[in-house]
Amino acid sequence: MIKTLHGLERPLGHTGFNVSPIGLGTVKLGRDQGVKYPSGFTIPDDNDARQLLSLARDLGINLIDTAPAYGQSEERLGSLIKGQRDAWVIVSKVGEEFERGESHFDFSSAHTRRSVERSLQRLQTDRIDVVLVHSDGNDLDILRQGEAYETLEQLKQEGKIGAYGLSGKTVEGGIQGLERGDCGMVTYNLAQQDERPVIDYALSHGKGMLIKKAFASGHACLKPGVDPVRASFELIFTHPGATSAIIGTINPLHLTHNVATVAKVIRP
Repeated sequence: MIKTLHGLERPLGHTGFNVSPIGLGTVKLGRDQGVKYPSGFTIPDDNDARQLLSLARDLGINLIDTAPAYGQSEERLGSLIKGQRDAWVIVSKVGEEFERGESHFDFSSAHTRRSVERSLQRLQTDRIDVVLVHSDGNDLDILRQGEAYETLEQLKQEGKIGAYGLSGKTVEGGIQGLERGDCGMVTYNLAQQDERPVIDYALSHGKGMLIKKAFASGHACLKPGVDPVRASFELIFTHPGATSAIIGTINPLHLTHNVATVAKVIRP
């Protein structure tokens, strides 16, 4: 019997959203340039992408992660999940744009609003459940200038987004982002655990916490005989502050194995 995540949803802090412990990351649905994976990949066609999303739902995944910086990801998702809006908790981003093979950043109020409005159109929806500020590494500067967070709060009040936070790169920024926002996203894996204090803060303050790069972008490696997937999920989910890990696979077998592994770790 295939293990699934049905019944293992957990609250994303106080946002009102209950999410699966694995979220499906979709950068590989829209972009194959400038991604830090150890090997190349082919962006799946619509049929393969639709089958992957269907499998994710069957396995109990209800969280989907995208961003304007993920190439065509948002636009493709808008068509691929049409008619399924209530089945998904959608996370998108603001701040980073990826054009002509390079990222550039804009955290101004005007760009933040324009980015969210564009994401709504691309995703063919009237609301985005969670919007995170896609940090360039200068977390505190982004938060101190205030425009992105203030604008996201306005968009939340307007009902266009449900919650917001920071996808950061520093402990100080991650904590400050949680102080002012609803949830956050940090890097946490076998090779990089310096942002653990942000997860600690989330736990003690009832904030939702999403984990990115759970497998170190495919680079997780341990001694022979140790399953890096199992070890990665054990690291993440032994911390009660970790709500959901974003997994960016486009391989159906890998996705099924990831789900089964998480189900065993959370509910042995």
